[in-house]
Amino acid sequence: MPIEVGQPAPDFTLYNTEQKEVSLKDLTSKSNVVMLFFPLAFTSVCTKELCSARDDISKYKQLNATVVGISVDSLFTLGKFREEQKLPFDLLSDFNKDVSRQYDSLYEDFPKFNLKGVTKRSAFVIDKQGIIKYAEILADASKVPDFDKIKEALQNCNQ
Repeated sequence: MPIEVGQPAPDFTLYNTEQKEVSLKDLTSKSNVVMLFFPLAFTSVCTKELCSARDDISKYKQLNATVVGISVDSLFTLGKFREEQKLPFDLLSDFNKDVSRQYDSLYEDFPKFNLKGVTKRSAFVIDKQGIIKYAEILADASKVPDFDKIKEALQNCNQ
């Protein structure tokens, strides 16, 4: 089933790089949430995307938003990536690909390197009630989400 703005966001629980469980329900109980699905840690476009969120983290905090990154990388790989890029937000491992499938954000066949089951680059804004306020699933993994539209959606969540 495709993910659409206005519908309840599918809940999930994944492990972060500190090996602690993080659930969407817990995140939305405190703030709006920006979920950034990304294909693979340590790749140039993924690094650009997540560093953009890192560099704008104060703006996300002003908009009462928690940022999380999600990929099918192991939590150990994500931990190293987070450390090297000094990312001030959780990276969550969807190693089993369940959440990526729930959010219609999984390439069953990723053409580059002939990989199977790689996360699609996508972005979601979820408000404190758990409703999807913005959804962007990119067909082209070389593109990054529209961060201006993400911030606009967050502003609308706070009105």
